[in-house]
Amino acid sequence: MAVENCTMFTDFIFLGLSDRQDVQQGLLVLFLLVYGITVIANLGMILLIKMDSKLHTPMHYFLSNLSFCDICYSSTVSLKMLADFLSEQKTIPYSLCAIQIYYFRAFADVECLVLALTAYVHYVAVYNPLLYTTVMSKRVCIQLVAIAYIVGLIDSAVHTCCKFQLSFCHSNIINHFFCDISLLLALSTSDTSINEIMVFTFIGCAMGVQHCPRPPVLQLHHNYHP
Repeated sequence: MAVENCTMFTDFIFLGLSDRQDVQQGLLVLFLLVYGITVIANLGMILLIKMDSKLHTPMHYFLSNLSFCDICYSSTVSLKMLADFLSEQKTIPYSLCAIQIYYFRAFADVECLVLALTAYVHYVAVYNPLLYTTVMSKRVCIQLVAIAYIVGLIDSAVHTCCKFQLSFCHSNIINHFFCDISLLLALSTSDTSINEIMVFTFIGCAMGVQHCPRPPVLQLHHNYHP
């Protein structure tokens, strides 16, 4: 439904976790500690895998990518949230909200896909250990991870573009500490049915991939006996 005399907002306002200054200071220390541990632990994992030649295996390659995604995924939300604990007015420009949603969803998608690939590597190692190094070669691992990033980035771009084609005229107050997609849909004065269908479609595809039959690459070697 078209909205006449609609004045678009230039920014959104977060309500955050609390409006009390003393509580925000305590939350700042807590979340800064959690974020610091997250970054240090994941960076340590990446460096350890890179430096130790014994860990140059397909499994650890996927784990290092999971650590990288976890750092980026956490930073997308945490850095803005930590900055808001130090400010009275928790606002975010319209464009930065779109950027936050894009990277948040992109790295969330990539992390889920890489996690599924990690499970696939486990399956290959257990199901056909003799052909493990052949099936999961370095080239194959790089290609699988590249596909995960491409799918995640494209999916996020499509969803973000669709979200910010919507109109936001009645309110710009988000009852959260970051730009959450579901809350933005609730704030929109436009028809969000297409956006909701896209969300459910992606979830359905993701569930279908998780419950798909045995991978063809493994079926080809099912009857292999050295």
